[in-house]
Amino acid sequence: MSTARPDFVPALRPPADAGAALCFHFSPGGDLLVHPGDPPRPADLVPPDPPQGEAATTGLYLGQLGTRACFAHWGPATAPDGTEYASLRGLMLRLPEPLGALAGRARQLLEWDRDYRFCGRCGTPMRDKDDERARICPACQHLGYPRLNPAIIVGITHHGRLLLCRNARHRGGFFSLVAGFVEVGESLEGAVRREAAEEVGLSLERVCYVGSQPWPFPSGLMIGFTAEATSAAIRVDGDEIAEAGWYGPDDHPPVPPHGSISRTIIDAVLASLPR
Repeated sequence: MSTARPDFVPALRPPADAGAALCFHFSPGGDLLVHPGDPPRPADLVPPDPPQGEAATTGLYLGQLGTRACFAHWGPATAPDGTEYASLRGLMLRLPEPLGALAGRARQLLEWDRDYRFCGRCGTPMRDKDDERARICPACQHLGYPRLNPAIIVGITHHGRLLLCRNARHRGGFFSLVAGFVEVGESLEGAVRREAAEEVGLSLERVCYVGSQPWPFPSGLMIGFTAEATSAAIRVDGDEIAEAGWYGPDDHPPVPPHGSISRTIIDAVLASLPR
């Protein structure tokens, strides 16, 4: 699961002695500027060792990765020679950690910085809050924080088999797990049970937390669970889920790539099932 490592420290302002910068540049559509390769790497358009103070004056500051000051930028309209814009969705699982998680953080904060400039109550231009990552309205004191959209994903088992589903809207033909956004006023466990009932007609018991993964498409936080179904009778909704079935370690269809929380849960559950 992709997560920023402990040596990344979020902060609002770079220190006076900030060293070399690590910059993430994005197109207006949210693609990341990279140097192609295997793996690709973010394209730094600032000198690797800028004059003292230069890195601190440009871009949206994210925090420190070791001695490097991390920034997010809207990049040039056209990728410079030797670079290209690539979809962050595909890159997040290919970039070495902690760059994948940091790129996701950079995009989310850039989009929040762009989209939340005016007070939602009175329309006054908002200003940055000095002591936290937030915006405050100078007229009515309304506070705005970076948006976060929690969603659950659950590995459901029944009598030694794992439920795998093919989403009607996803390309690629792979099968994954039941997932969905948490509703306002709903607990995470309640969301797990509701999504299972809505998408595949199953009632659940023994709902257990597994882990989480930031997923900036858009501003998501995936929260993973396992659970047991009380019945094997599946009823797909025909809207989000095109087909679903029970599978074992040796007979399952294609699943998502390594690095995603869905694959982490699938691998762990399949490894625990009897052969």
